[in-house]
Amino acid sequence: MFKSILAAFDGSEGSEAALRKAIELANLCGADLTVLTLYRHHSVLEGSMYVTDVEQPDNIDGIMRNHAKKIAEHGATVARQAGCEKIRAFVKGGPTARTIVSFSKQHENDLVVLGSRGLGSIEGYLLGSVSHKVTSLSECPVLVV
Repeated sequence: MFKSILAAFDGSEGSEAALRKAIELANLCGADLTVLTLYRHHSVLEGSMYVTDVEQPDNIDGIMRNHAKKIAEHGATVARQAGCEKIRAFVKGGPTARTIVSFSKQHENDLVVLGSRGLGSIEGYLLGSVSHKVTSLSECPVLVV
């Protein structure tokens, strides 16, 4: 049925449910599972508005990338503990929906699984949710949990 499943995982409750469904499908089909965690790049102006690390106040992208790496590793651990053997985890920066779609195309995933609501900002309510954008842009099937 499916050979390669991509689970978009941001650590939220919704993405955790989606990850568990992706794990279930991967185990059922014997598919490879890829966990993708994204972080948003911040401009210098945006970075100056946050107190993130007193040692490195201008390194907000690095801090966000490291945080995303921990989330991706957690997702991979959850998958391994649930019996998923073929698991890889990736961290990418960029616009969430477009990055998910381009990543899935580049890695030839034949299913994308994501939560209906994640850690999105108010921008998601104004411009449309990530899950809505992924379903409209993706060339492969998308399961929204």
